[in-house]
Amino acid sequence: MRSLIAMYQRIGLVPLIVIGLILGVLIGWLAPSVGIALGLLGTLFVGALKAVAPILVFVLVMAAISQHRSGNEVYVKPVLIMYMFGTFLAALTAVGASFLFPTDLVLINADIEQVPPANLKEVLTNLLMNLVANPINAIAEANYIGILAWAIIIGFALRQASDTARTIVGDFAEAISQVVKWVIALAPFGILGLVANTVAETGFASLAGYARILMVLVGCMLFIALVANPLIVLVKTGKNPYPLVFTCLRESGITAFFTRSSAANIPVNMNLAGKLGLHEDTYSVTIPLGATINMAGAAITINVLTLAAAHTLGIEVSFASALLLSLVATVSACGASGVAGGSLLLIPLAASLFSIPNDIAMQVVAIGFIIGVIQDSAETALNSSTDVLFTAAADPRYAR
Repeated sequence: MRSLIAMYQRIGLVPLIVIGLILGVLIGWLAPSVGIALGLLGTLFVGALKAVAPILVFVLVMAAISQHRSGNEVYVKPVLIMYMFGTFLAALTAVGASFLFPTDLVLINADIEQVPPANLKEVLTNLLMNLVANPINAIAEANYIGILAWAIIIGFALRQASDTARTIVGDFAEAISQVVKWVIALAPFGILGLVANTVAETGFASLAGYARILMVLVGCMLFIALVANPLIVLVKTGKNPYPLVFTCLRESGITAFFTRSSAANIPVNMNLAGKLGLHEDTYSVTIPLGATINMAGAAITINVLTLAAAHTLGIEVSFASALLLSLVATVSACGASGVAGGSLLLIPLAASLFSIPNDIAMQVVAIGFIIGVIQDSAETALNSSTDVLFTAAADPRYAR
């Protein structure tokens, strides 16, 4: 058994994930019943990530702040600036692509269980109320805004505690980090199960009718990931950004693509930030915060599908309206849930800017869920990999 584990570790995580991806596609295609059964592996993997992520964030942030020494600089502010600028740039990119490649949607009727927010005030109110949520409930419900707020407050309080208490907190943080490494080591099996189940259940044939809108969505996300984000990193660091970009896409983006949850990918990003040697005081805050507010992919989804609905209904969209839509999408995306499909429920809010009826907007949301196997996967990969990318760009290791 030890020799098998040693061989497994020697091969490396990324090659094993690629092997799991290929096997998953083949099993889901050639033996759908087996692929569906293997879906349990994916469910267990995502469940483990989601279970460990809240306590990981809470303990790491609390430990980092309680043991922070005066004079040790943190780099949260520049990361937040890059988050917001990157999301707004993504929203503008989606507007430009929608004007260049206007798309008609075949609207469908479908039942959507979730209730979308009625207006921007409701989105921002929910975001602020999450700050003061009960800390136990925040951890149980994976409310990362609330988790961060309480971890920061308790961390500052612990700075007045004894050295023994702070040492215990630090040791507990190390233990939770080790648990995360064990879970991530099982990623190839999780990816195998997720891919096999997805291919077996969808076959991707149902996506053919939505090829054009998918091309616009994925094209925008690729442009942000491979052109816009590298330019932001280049301006910030003055160095070739692509080695860092491809590292983040490979080690964070691939896992996020299949888990389809920024929240579930937090442990993966924390682990990658540690491997890159980044300041724990910084990434323990910026990565879970990024899973909540760094939503370039969500801004793209909101704008592309909203403008496609407007085009389908023959509504003229002026430059001023498009700019307002980009601002609304940027702010709204910050309130998008860190779970699969979170951005889709913000489409009715954006559609209301053009007086699109709510029943039509909900039909667009239904289309979003149909193409979600690609759209939401690509969106999450962009969002989550960018969390690490911008955190690393603000770190002195990658500065001029």
